[in-house]
Amino acid sequence: MQTIAVTGGGGKLGQYVVRELVRQQYKVVSLDRTHAAGLPCRQIVVDTSDLGQVASAMQGADAVIHLAAVPSPTGFPVPDIFANNVMGSYNVLEAASLLGIRRVVMSSSTSCYGFAWAVKPFAPRYFPVDEAHPQLTQEGYGLSKTVGELIAEMYHRRNGMSVVSLRFSLIAAPEEYARLKRGAGKAEEFAKILWSYVDIRDAADACVASLRADVDGAVALNITGDDTLSEIETAELLRACYPEAADLRQPFEGRAPLFSNALAKETLGWRPRYRWADGLA
Repeated sequence: MQTIAVTGGGGKLGQYVVRELVRQQYKVVSLDRTHAAGLPCRQIVVDTSDLGQVASAMQGADAVIHLAAVPSPTGFPVPDIFANNVMGSYNVLEAASLLGIRRVVMSSSTSCYGFAWAVKPFAPRYFPVDEAHPQLTQEGYGLSKTVGELIAEMYHRRNGMSVVSLRFSLIAAPEEYARLKRGAGKAEEFAKILWSYVDIRDAADACVASLRADVDGAVALNITGDDTLSEIETAELLRACYPEAADLRQPFEGRAPLFSNALAKETLGWRPRYRWADGLA
């Protein structure tokens, strides 16, 4: 039985990931700042800004899923967000390197492309947005995700570690769909994130699939749903909110998504199973 260390195991996504790992009969240890009630695994209180604590807690792990981070650019001062996310990623990867751990799965974000939280709003250069799209951040949160991916590439160059960075869009739990639906009829409501989301159960599946994927390198993958978080068809959304979009690299029929998750499907053997509208039926 493999032992998987999950940083942020007591968090929103972390709890789903821990439970899915346990269901698949992995041995799990959660590394977080506090204990989470009812989490079905061993828990160690760890501050990811302290390399010694991280390395000590990760001893005996065969792989790591790193989810501990500030999950959005709101609620904390930007310098704190940047420092927390970047140093946490560095320390987890450095500890993995010291301990000889060969596979790390990292939580990244589609915010790394820049348009979600841009100070000066801009449109993507083409649609759908795939992993080759330039990262053009204008703020600290998205930049922290870009830097995390660069750190992962450095560790692969240094010792051959395989790192899978998962660029999550808005992660939605089933109990949140009723609230999110209130904005789904307005074209502008989720425009800055390109109306993208991923069900939390699909996000957890992607984390677990990344442990087994045939990856040799540091790769980044869009983990997004197969539809938009909108009741309006995608072509109409584009006309309303991104009229300047000229480079459309596929037809957008119905509520087709504006982020491509094709590489994640190919690399991980994963695909989204849940849609927000089905959850309300």
